[in-house]
Amino acid sequence: MSFAKRSLAKVITGFAGARVISQHGETDPELPDQAIFYANHCSHLDFLTIWAALPDELQKRTRPIAAKDYWGSGVRKRIAERIFNAYLVDRHGSNSTRQRESRSGVSPKGQIQGMAEVLDAGDSLIIFPEGTRGDGESIAAFRGGLYRLAQHSPQIPVVPVTLANVGRILPKGELIPVPHLSTVVFCDPIHIESGEEQQDFLARARQILIDCLIEHQTTFQDNSAAQNPAGPDTPESRQ
Repeated sequence: MSFAKRSLAKVITGFAGARVISQHGETDPELPDQAIFYANHCSHLDFLTIWAALPDELQKRTRPIAAKDYWGSGVRKRIAERIFNAYLVDRHGSNSTRQRESRSGVSPKGQIQGMAEVLDAGDSLIIFPEGTRGDGESIAAFRGGLYRLAQHSPQIPVVPVTLANVGRILPKGELIPVPHLSTVVFCDPIHIESGEEQQDFLARARQILIDCLIEHQTTFQDNSAAQNPAGPDTPESRQ
């Protein structure tokens, strides 16, 4: 990894005041060589914070999923694609020619299929199954993309990542980040079980984040999907 990227990772974690731990409290979490990292989503800084918390070797082979409507143009796009090798997705499901020609490598076969191809190539993913940012104090119902990826690559560990207080650094609707103490918790990996239905797997995966967030965040509300519905996501992940 270049000196610039290492320096950037230190700046991000330092600005976020991010304490990186395992769910058991270790400050140097042991992580698999390849994984599907999934996390609660409360800020545009989320994927940056998780990426910066990874070991150097894993950073090189991990592609964050980022929303094209925010990260898909100008300086943000250059940062997302050239520095973080982000995989840009259209949350409204477009597969336009412009999107297919992006450095992010979106597959014309569909966005979930494109993510599966990233896994097939040996890279890891960082995804946010809620499909949109929340308030940082609740976790919305998960969309189906996480299940489909776990089903496609059952041998790859699915690693829950809880972001506590990260949303307070750059709350939804704000433009200027504010330094705040936060915690990145890497939980024990899970795998899809034989015959496990989508609803059951997603509920199990979501509950892990809920339990961890309750422990590490000062205020938390377990709102139902009806109270806090998930936003738009790719058509494939809605199935």
